[in-house]
Amino acid sequence: MQERIVREIQHGRFLAQHGAGEIWNWESAAGKLRWARRVKMLSKHLGPGMKVLEVGCGTGYFTRELARSGANIVAIDVSPELLEIARSNCSAPNVRYEIQNAYTLSYPDAVFDSVVGSSVLHHLEIEAALREIYRVLKRGGAICFTEPNMLNPQVAIQKNVPWIKRKLGDSPDETAFFRWPLRRLLEATGYHEVRIAPFDFLHPRTPVALVGRLNSLGRVLENVPVLSEFAGSLYIRAVK
Repeated sequence: MQERIVREIQHGRFLAQHGAGEIWNWESAAGKLRWARRVKMLSKHLGPGMKVLEVGCGTGYFTRELARSGANIVAIDVSPELLEIARSNCSAPNVRYEIQNAYTLSYPDAVFDSVVGSSVLHHLEIEAALREIYRVLKRGGAICFTEPNMLNPQVAIQKNVPWIKRKLGDSPDETAFFRWPLRRLLEATGYHEVRIAPFDFLHPRTPVALVGRLNSLGRVLENVPVLSEFAGSLYIRAVK
């Protein structure tokens, strides 16, 4: 596990040097639309006075939007380089940045009203991370994450073929999730009201002229049985 953390820290340095937004595909027209949708998914349940942990905040792409809820955000990452960029992107008074290891968080039990994150769990040893997140979450608190779906053909290739992972800027250990095993793991960890829904057929490299039409088509496909299972991402929500 320690070696994995070291590789993630090295990957954070790579992202900081080569442009995390471009590698993560948030900067294209389609990428910005996908990002905005995830912001709503992760923040719609937040409100003033809540204490929220953002796991894997990276360069703060989501942190600054989470902060608009009025919640007190503790944004963590293992990469000092990415946290430095995050601080420059969002210095809101209700945000605190910390270097933390998601497997051994330094916080007391049951301290956060919610724990959220985008594209972070698939970088982690998932069982250990979910146990630690459960520990620091208050009873009745919710977790919300958006993660890659292993049933999506491109995601499956990208996460399982090493040279493609390197070419596309992935870290060596990151993977993706099948939603049914992940649901069973969440429930075994103690979470209830588990919801895992496939979403997002809009590719980040979609030409600008086609973004609107393909986004609309994708929203339709998300509601088609069987086909919906092949969407690119998973929305994950559960309660302690």
